[in-house]
Amino acid sequence: MTHSADAKAVRCFDIGGSKIVVADVLAAGAIDELGRVDTPVNDFDKFCQSLALLCAADSSPISISMAGVIHPTTAKVKSANIPCVSGRALSYELSAYLERPVYVINDADAFALAEARVGQAKGHAVVMAVILGTGIGGGIVVNGDILSGADGTAGEWGHSAASAIRTGVELPKLMCNCGQLACVDTLGGARGLERLYRHFNSSSPGSCTATDGADSHSIIMAWLNEEALAVHVIDVWLDVVGSALAAAVNLLGTSIVAVGGGLANSKPLIKALDIEVRTRCLASFHEPLLYRAVSGPEQGLVGAAIHARSQLLL
Repeated sequence: MTHSADAKAVRCFDIGGSKIVVADVLAAGAIDELGRVDTPVNDFDKFCQSLALLCAADSSPISISMAGVIHPTTAKVKSANIPCVSGRALSYELSAYLERPVYVINDADAFALAEARVGQAKGHAVVMAVILGTGIGGGIVVNGDILSGADGTAGEWGHSAASAIRTGVELPKLMCNCGQLACVDTLGGARGLERLYRHFNSSSPGSCTATDGADSHSIIMAWLNEEALAVHVIDVWLDVVGSALAAAVNLLGTSIVAVGGGLANSKPLIKALDIEVRTRCLASFHEPLLYRAVSGPEQGLVGAAIHARSQLLL
């Protein structure tokens, strides 16, 4: 049966570890936000009740963009930020509870899908979207469709061993949430940048006005002010992240990389990362490869709506 999904808005949710954002999203991508509530991260019953209160009065389908890996065949979710949904076939359980079709997509995949279909990456055959937030994540779209992989982990470029070959420094070897040691994810996000600062500050006290407990924003500001320790830390960060991203670009053959997340708010940082990545790629890119994109609830909601429509029109 074919549903006229494009004829009306799709009710979509963007769910993170702190908040649930709900909106109606039109086919053209226009968003009518309806509300925000705290995410009940540890209570599945309350989680379901929160969604029920935000659903439409009828039995229209809903689509959810959320933090977590969604297995493409079992629909089971693995989410560090929302423990109450981990191990659950979420789309099936919510569909039974809410009495309507429910579609669930990883938030990085939703971001990638939105950029590839209606964003700056539209028209590119292979699109990679990366999130440089608290940690790092990513999604891949090939010819307009999400590449999920056998178990839903395609695009997770942060789970290979971190290296700093160009700068030649010794990196802190930290345990990753995935269970492996020294992943790029432990050093590539905002918390990773702060860990790098603390690591190098322990041997260079007083060389940067950012305090020992400095957040990523103050470290970037110190870098822009050309303070020695911050310059060194950012250079190492560029080495680590740039190396991993260049490897992903070489593997995928992508011609564009959308960058979102909190660290993407710094134009100079993303410009420097773009130069680092292009320098280390096999292909010659004479124009910027990376671009700053607006990620977060808005792109998650748009991506969720696109995902739902693709399922409804099968």
